[in-house]
Amino acid sequence: MSEPKQADVVKLVVSAFSAESDILHKALETMTDQYGKMDFVGPLLPFNFTHYYADEMGLLLVRRFASFEKLICPEYLPEIKLVTNAVERQNMINGRRRVNIDPGYVSQAHLILATGKGYTHRPYLNKGIYADLTLVYQDKTFKPLPWTYPDYAEKECLDMFNKIRKRYLMQLKALKGFGKIV
Repeated sequence: MSEPKQADVVKLVVSAFSAESDILHKALETMTDQYGKMDFVGPLLPFNFTHYYADEMGLLLVRRFASFEKLICPEYLPEIKLVTNAVERQNMINGRRRVNIDPGYVSQAHLILATGKGYTHRPYLNKGIYADLTLVYQDKTFKPLPWTYPDYAEKECLDMFNKIRKRYLMQLKALKGFGKIV
C-alpha cells in the first residue's frame, strides 16, 4: 500500500501573448503583484503557430514565457488559472481579449499547463480547471507528447523550460538541505 504524502513544491510559469507588447508587460507585472518576483523572463517571440486567436486578438501576436522565484504547491494551479482569467478580463475592450495568459508549473518530471478545456489527456483538477500534461522530462531534457502544442515542442521553447527546470532543481535542493536531486 502506498502512503500518501505531500507533493514537492513546483515552479510557477506563465506564457503570455498579445498583439500589444505594453499590455503583455502590464499583464506580467500584474502577475508579480500576485506571485512575487519573476526569476526568468524569456525573449519576445512571434506567436505564429496558430490563427486560433486571430479574430479576437489579431494576427501579429508576440509571446513571452516567464517563471517566478517563489515556489508553489501544485494544487494551487486552478486558483492561479482563475486569477489569470481575471487579468485577461481586466484588459478586455469591447468583449475582446488583448492578452492571453496561460499558467502552469515545472516539476522534476513534467510541465503542466492549466486550461478550462477538458480533453482525454487533461484530467480535471478543481473549479472548472483541467491539467494539461504538456512536456515530460526524459533522458535529460523535456520532450513533447503527441498532443503537445507545436510551439511548445520547438527547440527554443524546450531549451527555455530546461533552463527553468535547472533553476527549480537548485531551489528544491536548497529547500531539502542539499540532497541529491536529478
